[in-house]
Amino acid sequence: MTQMKVALLTEVFPRNMGYLENFLPKYLVRLGINVHVITMDLPPYYQMKEKEFKETYGGFADSGDLIPGAVETIDGFTLHVLRHKKVLGYMQMAGLRKKLAAIRPDIVQTTAAIGWIPLQAALAKPFLDFKLFTGNHYHASVFPLAQKKLSPWSPELLRCRLTRTLPGRLISMFTEKCYAIASDCADVATRFFGVPRSKVSVCPLGVDIDLFNPISTELDRQNRLSLRQRFGFSESDIVCIYTGRFSEDKNPLLLAKAVAQLASTGHPYRGLFVGNGVQAQAIQSSAGCTIHSFVPVRELGDFYRASDIGVWPTQESLSMQDAAACGLPIVANHTMNAPERLDGNGVAYKLNDLEDLVQVLLELRDPMTRKRLGACGARKMADDFSWESIAMRRVRDYEAALDTKQREEEGLASERKSLGKGRTVSDSRSTAVAELGNRKMTDP
Repeated sequence: MTQMKVALLTEVFPRNMGYLENFLPKYLVRLGINVHVITMDLPPYYQMKEKEFKETYGGFADSGDLIPGAVETIDGFTLHVLRHKKVLGYMQMAGLRKKLAAIRPDIVQTTAAIGWIPLQAALAKPFLDFKLFTGNHYHASVFPLAQKKLSPWSPELLRCRLTRTLPGRLISMFTEKCYAIASDCADVATRFFGVPRSKVSVCPLGVDIDLFNPISTELDRQNRLSLRQRFGFSESDIVCIYTGRFSEDKNPLLLAKAVAQLASTGHPYRGLFVGNGVQAQAIQSSAGCTIHSFVPVRELGDFYRASDIGVWPTQESLSMQDAAACGLPIVANHTMNAPERLDGNGVAYKLNDLEDLVQVLLELRDPMTRKRLGACGARKMADDFSWESIAMRRVRDYEAALDTKQREEEGLASERKSLGKGRTVSDSRSTAVAELGNRKMTDP
């Protein structure tokens, strides 16, 4: 059997981060798949205003090394960089069909269900004969229409149907499946992006267990002690960690306020904030709180293992799963639409309620409670959320789609063969009749 070839199309490729485009290809390669990642010469979060981007990600997530035309090998997969082209305010991959024609993939996987890239892939499919899979990572918490009750004739909803639902339905005509990373993402895909419910499959994002795992060796324990000493934390301190953007929508400042309130009343709570953004100064000035700039994903596990509780006050974050895999209990808000990230391994608090967050953190003061929740989370992430298991699930789906394609091709070939035989017999009969007629006409 020939080696399956998969092309993953992604708007951006942030080298130092831990997103799907970084880890899924790595684990597909381990399963024997020939993987090509096609991206553009854009930084992550390129939609942000320049000042905000530099303040948050400057020096960490720049895209200066993504040169159009570049090809390189990373973790066994091949990365291709294409030039971006802005059309009607959104980004297209310049030369995508030509690149796909050169690679000749069996499977094309996009990370979005709508937009230029999945549309480009859908329009290329009839000419290049691959199977197309899409995805949706939009949680209800970051898609405003999903949080509103609107009449069917609302201008806002009609605009969405025209610009998202109709193009999404067109794309879905060419697809096998759309992978929604959570149940609310599935709802957004079907209600707003035109994806038929029958084609939606809920498949969560994963955790790289190579990087994110609980303390298990003497080196892990030494690294924990060393990092805590570096930040001025004692072993008896209860360190609450947040990683990501320090933005208003993520609102890590709420955690900083909770830590400051606990510390000012004599409780041994401390805050470790890894990232950057507009709330940085206010967080840094909060009692008991320490800031560290973004670190590459390969170093992030040490920061989780040096901490005691993971806290993400507002929006869902893949970092929750990474922290849980390292054995931390997780605190998140009660409206979060990805309950699998909290069930059995964390506690919910009332969204943006400072006093309730303080009380929830106090509930986790007992080290045995933290240990029990953390152990449950680490097992769950390893068993159900590893990128290895998710890659295996994707490969099964890809193989099933290719098997269907093969059966269809074999059936078509058989039908053509049968038709060919029918024509041969008919032609033979016609020839025989004609010859007999000729003989009769020439007989004396």
